[in-house]
Amino acid sequence: MWRSDCLPGRAVGYQFKGRGSNPSPGQAEIIQLSEEYIRRLASENGDAVDGPYAGRFTMSDFKKTIAVLLESMLTRISRLETVINGSLFYNQTAGAANSISHHPAGLASRAAGAAAAASGDGLQRVDAAHDERCQLSGEDKEQYPACQPKIDWMRKLWKSDPCYKGYGVDGSDCSIIRYLSEVEDFCPRKSWSGAQNTTLVDSRVTYTDITLDLQPLMDILVDPNERQGYAWIRMRISRMWPQWTEAARNLMTRNSFHNRPKQKILVHLGLLSKQSGWKFAEMQFKGGPLGELVQWSDLISTLYILGHELTITSEVEQLVEILNHVPAAKTPCQSRKELPVQLIYTDIMGLIQFRKRLKAGYAKFSCLFRVVDSFGTEPAYNHRAFAKQNKILTSWGGQDLNPQQFFTMFPHSPDNSFMGFVVDRILNDTETSFESKKDIALVYGKNDYMWAGKRSYLDAIHQYFEVHATVYREPEKALVNVPTYVINHGILSGVQLHQLLQRTKVFVGLGFPYEGPAPLEAIANGAVFLNPRFTPPHSSKNTKFFKGKPTQREITSQHPYAEVFVGKPYVFTISINNNSEVHQALHSIAQHNNFSSYVPYEYTEEGMLQRMNVFIENQQFCGKNDRKRGKWPPAESITPVLGEAGKSCKDACWDKQKICEPSYFAELNTVQAFAKFTQCNSHTKSSNIYFPAVETEEKQCTKQAETSLFSCVGSMLKLRRLCPCRDFIPGQTALCSSCAR
Repeated sequence: MWRSDCLPGRAVGYQFKGRGSNPSPGQAEIIQLSEEYIRRLASENGDAVDGPYAGRFTMSDFKKTIAVLLESMLTRISRLETVINGSLFYNQTAGAANSISHHPAGLASRAAGAAAAASGDGLQRVDAAHDERCQLSGEDKEQYPACQPKIDWMRKLWKSDPCYKGYGVDGSDCSIIRYLSEVEDFCPRKSWSGAQNTTLVDSRVTYTDITLDLQPLMDILVDPNERQGYAWIRMRISRMWPQWTEAARNLMTRNSFHNRPKQKILVHLGLLSKQSGWKFAEMQFKGGPLGELVQWSDLISTLYILGHELTITSEVEQLVEILNHVPAAKTPCQSRKELPVQLIYTDIMGLIQFRKRLKAGYAKFSCLFRVVDSFGTEPAYNHRAFAKQNKILTSWGGQDLNPQQFFTMFPHSPDNSFMGFVVDRILNDTETSFESKKDIALVYGKNDYMWAGKRSYLDAIHQYFEVHATVYREPEKALVNVPTYVINHGILSGVQLHQLLQRTKVFVGLGFPYEGPAPLEAIANGAVFLNPRFTPPHSSKNTKFFKGKPTQREITSQHPYAEVFVGKPYVFTISINNNSEVHQALHSIAQHNNFSSYVPYEYTEEGMLQRMNVFIENQQFCGKNDRKRGKWPPAESITPVLGEAGKSCKDACWDKQKICEPSYFAELNTVQAFAKFTQCNSHTKSSNIYFPAVETEEKQCTKQAETSLFSCVGSMLKLRRLCPCRDFIPGQTALCSSCAR
């Protein structure tokens, strides 16, 4: 039973007695916190007065405070009961569990009676919403940047779905903040609880280890229909499995892979679905684009080897079947604890399919998404309202995710995360011999249309090398744009292609496709890549291919990564319309006899395993930071930089041999941060991708008003950007020097 001695101005205590047992640690914590807090309130407010004109703490305020406290107590007791029955953090005996579970109604009744005695009134459900303690501190706003915008939204639209009311939201700030902290994890608990909360930890967490048995993965990769969409992916994974196995074992000798929670991961390849209309499945062996399938193959291998629990889908019917088993999937209330997955890897098409099927419930899943996005999505295009206002909204953009939830094929956009892929080295050391190089130039272009308008360039190459190709040709159809002197092998298997690359001296870029994996594979096989330079750079402003892509990035060559991160002697970036420049490069390569292989570490199996493991363990987009682990990347890896006028943070950081780190913009978006770099004549705020920044002439310092528009790529002529720059591991640009596990 409970005993209450609860009168204003008198020490207050609750004592638990249950079937002769002592209180458990969890029960004792609740009782101790409650006793201390009520005693403090009672002693401080024993002389509380009531009335509308009272100048100090009123009896009405005291009643509301008690009501908040009692609600908090009952919530904790209820949670403790659930935890005990579910065998979570507190591992109590059955007797202790029974003594709790048999008394909730009595507790509520007695507690309510105690509150009535304390206040002098018969207490119904007092609205706790006006409690002055339900506020965010400056530190709260910095550590939980999404909290205040969520509060503002809920104030206006909490009635938009009855599920909010079901979670106790009544329009008041306290009920909203409590919901956003307990259910959605967007706000700190201390902003409403009035006391330090102890989060109950699920002791049933399953830890994982490296998995090297291939067959269970093949059992998961079963085609959902006759289209055999996974055929090419299965082939690549099986062929590369020995390299994956060796890489995992090597990495385990240098890195700790213990105590890693096993994640339940859904992998949905929207690009393979019939609804996408892209025919990736139908064209995978007929010259269709394979860059995306390369990335998906390597991602699936990585997630599986890291030991996580995978569900793989590629058709909408499969996705609907999964979502039909999700409790309240179509409601917007984001109780993610009841979801069957913890991470979702998909693409833009898959994201559209999720949104269409989930409707209001889409928000529940939004922070779980990791979007495979080859060319990237910049903040200006990702922010739907901003993109619409500035007339740049496209069917690919406006997703309103954290820009770091988009995973790119190359590290070209610091606002996004770099996923990458693995450069396939099919031939082992005994099969590799660069002494067998012949005067062969292999042209990078699997389709006839890619060769159009390149005759002069190809003729120049033909003067130095025997020209080969792997162009797909439809039966009974002639190749219109391929010169007759070209030796066409047709579509080759992986082994056959790499055997040809072993004999090839030059891998010839035609300008398209952009940023594919093939040039890095050629370089790995000892071939020199001729990389066409673009003057002016290609972008959505002048190139049809980039129309509608959610990026303003300007492509300076067919393969910017090869141009910037690899370079000579493996890559010659040239203007293919400049005859003298073409001949100079060809002459230099023809005279070169020391051909060697090069693969950046981040494009090896080992590099991808390391990178993705760090992302899975540390990236958190669901609102709440892990206080034990701290912010990631760690603060010691960050160096603030005031860039030169007209430069983006991407370029300003790169000038310092660092990478722009968007997760630290909030720390620089303060008056104090500006003061460390410059004297500001005035301060203001603005919602645009150029801020925080300093105007060069008027010395006006402008903070970012919309945190979703923090951007590494925004630049303006008369603005000096204030930039968070981080160090990086050479050859592993996605990770800081202290980030690797």
